[in-house]
Amino acid sequence: MLRWRIPLGILFVAILAALGYADAHAGRPGIYLAPLAVLLSTLATGEMRRLHRSGQSAVGSEQSSRPDSTGGSVIYLATLLPVIASCAPLAWKDYPTDCPVGRLGWLALGLLAGLLVIFVDEMRRYPSEEKSIPSLARGTLCVLYVGGLFGMIVQLRLLPGTEALPGGKRGLVALLTMIAIVKASDIGQYTFGRLFGKHKLAPALSPGKTIEGALGGIVTGVVVAALLAKESLFGNNPSLVVLAAYAVLVVVAGILGDLAESLLKRDASVKDSSDWLPGFGGVLDLVDSLLFAAPVAYFFWVSGWLA
Repeated sequence: MLRWRIPLGILFVAILAALGYADAHAGRPGIYLAPLAVLLSTLATGEMRRLHRSGQSAVGSEQSSRPDSTGGSVIYLATLLPVIASCAPLAWKDYPTDCPVGRLGWLALGLLAGLLVIFVDEMRRYPSEEKSIPSLARGTLCVLYVGGLFGMIVQLRLLPGTEALPGGKRGLVALLTMIAIVKASDIGQYTFGRLFGKHKLAPALSPGKTIEGALGGIVTGVVVAALLAKESLFGNNPSLVVLAAYAVLVVVAGILGDLAESLLKRDASVKDSSDWLPGFGGVLDLVDSLLFAAPVAYFFWVSGWLA
């Protein structure tokens, strides 16, 4: 697996760096990275549908013989609405301060629209061979987990500038530093877990994760955050306490995100969300930790504690 994981990892970093550079020098911050979020959320929606079908097959022939009452196009539409709505501020070169809908409000509107689509489609199909509540629950999970959390990643990128980090620089720094801390923590968890891991963190969900590995990942995340702060990437040089709290909470959220996807995969009796990325699995396997970390990072940046 490493023979694929290392070169593909380098390729992903190169692509992200190229898009980040183009995005930083674009007339409208986020114009290159936002479409990437839409693409990844589309692929992630397909993977969620695969997990659902696998989960149905795992529970027995009676359940698996029932068709998925919610159409594929409906699920894609409902899930993408929050992500696309989060991109709405890109319609303005400078977001109007008197706009009645704040930047985060677009995500909320997208979530409401997505849930409305799920319910209206279920009403249209009723009565069907499948009970409505399980179908609505799956659709709602997809809208919130994929659409809502990818929408938060877009919101993080579109953070308005400040005096310390003007223009679109603040959002780009917020996004890229969050990714750097979480992914460095992933490496730290793996390394410390292999070297010192003895106590399982969540054996039923992820047998390979250990408490020692998680602690090593937290330490790694704090160190990386300190190194990034040393380069003045956080603008106003936050205190060590705030920086450490940020890194710890972002890393812990990332670990929970990883375990959350493991829960879905365990329930569906599959190893990976997909198999089109050798060494990684699918999009959800690649970004699971980022999905839960993004709202935490957004809170810290919007509060002004970082920049």
